[in-house]
Amino acid sequence: MFYVLLQTAQTEPQTSPFISFLPIIFLFVILYFLMIRPQQKRQKDHQKLLDNLNINDVVITSGGIIGKITNFKKERDTVILKIDDTNNIKIEVRRIAIAGLWQEPAVTNEPVK
Repeated sequence: MFYVLLQTAQTEPQTSPFISFLPIIFLFVILYFLMIRPQQKRQKDHQKLLDNLNINDVVITSGGIIGKITNFKKERDTVILKIDDTNNIKIEVRRIAIAGLWQEPAVTNEPVK
């Protein structure tokens, strides 16, 4: 009887190794489209923003400092930002520290709740 059980166990069809890895491959495809691809797009857009910076652009740094670009130094690797007009205060920041262009928020007359 034991011999008969062994024979029936061996005659079952074997599944392909590719089919057993298919769920893992599917998860990597989903991971690529949900996480990796959008991050690459954001990096490309940020690099495009940094390449198109000009003097007199108002920018915000990743540290939250808002200033106007007055000059570029060291082959456009660093930027001189003017952060205060009354005292003529300027700082030098790395270009990669610029998070984006600054637009003044729209002012509304609604009370804050």
